[in-house]
Amino acid sequence: MEQQRHELLSDIAKHTEVVLKDHGIEQDVAEQAGTALADWLATHWGGQMVTIPKDYFFKLAARDMKIYHQFNGNNHSELARLHKMSVRGIYKLLDRVHKREIDRRQCRLDLDPDEGGGA
Repeated sequence: MEQQRHELLSDIAKHTEVVLKDHGIEQDVAEQAGTALADWLATHWGGQMVTIPKDYFFKLAARDMKIYHQFNGNNHSELARLHKMSVRGIYKLLDRVHKREIDRRQCRLDLDPDEGGGA
């Protein structure tokens, strides 16, 4: 009797195979890579209770950056309609991303002495 692999591991192996084939990897190599990934996950994570995050904040940040780059200085209303948001929401989003970009580009001046920045 043939043993069935756990549904999650089978799905991961199959999806890996599809992605690799989409990137031009030969069928047999893609299949082997999918199986190897599923084997690795089973070996290293098997028996653990794992909650897979939906990655909401990562997706939201990517959406915010897309909108930020579409902003031309005066198209708040257009962006709100395009992204099904309120104009106020667009203003808040642009302000949030702008502040994050400034923080990312500047050196931190508020270093804690324990972090090596003080006396």
